[in-house]
Order: sequence, then structure tokens, then C-alpha cells
Amino acid sequence: MGPTGGYFRQLLAGRDVAGDDPLARQMVNYVYALGDPATRQALLVDPAYAPAELLAALAEDEMELCGVVLTHYHSDHAGGDLVGWHVAGIAELLELVEVPVHVQRAELDWVTRTTGVARSSFAAHEPGDVVELGESCVTLLHTPGHTPGSQCVLADGRLVSGDTLFLNGCGRTDLPGGDPVALQASLAGLAALPASTVVFPGHAYDPAPSASIGELNRTNPVLRQQVSR
Repeated sequence: MGPTGGYFRQLLAGRDVAGDDPLARQMVNYVYALGDPATRQALLVDPAYAPAELLAALAEDEMELCGVVLTHYHSDHAGGDLVGWHVAGIAELLELVEVPVHVQRAELDWVTRTTGVARSSFAAHEPGDVVELGESCVTLLHTPGHTPGSQCVLADGRLVSGDTLFLNGCGRTDLPGGDPVALQASLAGLAALPASTVVFPGHAYDPAPSASIGELNRTNPVLRQQVSR
């Protein structure tokens, strides 16, 4: 069985939002909205490039933002300076609406430095913590390696994997805070998730927008390596 239940949208920056932003079109980041259709509560995952447009998209769906989840601190996901380009992100979003920003505790120092957002705006989590949205639950999986506090978001049979896992590869470990040994362990944990879990990555690097863990264990070389161990 695939994912069931829950409000869920996959939005491509540079196409679905921030369509006139050349950097967004180049970076091809996905932004995700997920929530509980009964209570109309929603989270935004990695809301970079066009915070006002993302809030408008939620409003069109009659959903209310109650929090943000960052998969990691990099500015193309969280906002901030990207090699001399400013990316709008959580700093601009919090000027429009006051909500908690959920991060792994191991990422807290990194994300405050990158975004300039005060520590008081963040909810610092331990691995496996759950964020409740009405009757829905979102589990925060600590998956270090790409960054120290990288996390994946698991809800309703869907895994929003940030830059930890792509459909045909995984995140880099040569940037500040990267750790190839930690990433290998994180990938082993993701490979062991139920085969029906559908992976939604942080970038549109592949023609397909998503794929199941079962499929990726067969086709993604970094997961196939974990399964064969």
C-alpha cells in the first residue's frame, strides 16, 4: 500500500512558487505542505524562496500554518545567503506569521548562524520526536551526514527526505558539517523503512517526483549498497 490520508502538497520552487526567480529555477528545490484535513492545521517543510506565495497556497486549500520543519540549515532550504544571492526563507516567513520552526537539536547552532533567526523561534527536537497535527502525527527522523542535524519527515506513509536521500543518490558530505560515516548509517536506517514508504526528495534532480523505498532499494545505488550488506 502507498501513502494514505493526510493533507500533502509537493511544490517546486521556480515553477509552482517563485516562478520568476532564476536561482529557484536553477536550484530546483521542493517545498512541502502537510497536515491534518480535519483540523486544517499544516506544516511547511523547507519553505524557501517565496514564503508569501506558500502561505497563499495554504490559504487556497483552507489550511492554517501551525509550524515549519527544516530538514537542514542550508540556505536553499532555510533561507539566507547562497554564494552572494539572498534566498527568502524562515526569517521572512516569521515576519508574516509567528509559528515554531522544528529542527533537530544538533542543527540549532548551524541554522541560527545561517538564517539570523533567534533561537527562541526554534523548537529543538531529539531523534524520533513527534509533532502532532490534530489527529495526525509527524515523526522527525534524525539522519545526520549531509549536515549534523539533518532530518527526514515521516507522515502518513510519506518520507520527506531533504538532502539526505534523493531518488538516484544521496546528499553531499563535503560541505561544512558533512560526515560520510554518519550518512551511511542514516541511509541504512532509511533502507529499512517499510517498502511502501514513498520518498519525496528535497530537489527535483530526477524526472519522477517520488518513489517508494522498495523501488529505491532496487534502483538507487546508495540504498542498494545498504541492502546488500
